[in-house]
Amino acid sequence: MSIGIDYMKIMREEARLIILRALAEQVNESLSSSMLEPVLANFGINQERPWVHQQIEYLETMGAVVVVSAGTVKIASLTDLGRRHVDRQSAIEGVKRPSRVGA
Repeated sequence: MSIGIDYMKIMREEARLIILRALAEQVNESLSSSMLEPVLANFGINQERPWVHQQIEYLETMGAVVVVSAGTVKIASLTDLGRRHVDRQSAIEGVKRPSRVGA
């Protein structure tokens, strides 16, 4: 019996939030996809680089990041909209909503 939970959708939304938070923690608000792979793995999301690229590309489509290709990696930089999502000042469809501070 299936309870109808789309775990892949939940994982993608969670990964996108983790990516935005990781970018927000950087002084220059940028990271490469190769640097994001181990960050995601720390949260139990063990995916290959093409999957990480798909999440970065989704965030770019939604206006949360700007992306520059550098060889086989993508470098994502946080936009104002991405920062506002992390700070709970706006919501981006397809990206998990951050928890309230202290929650």
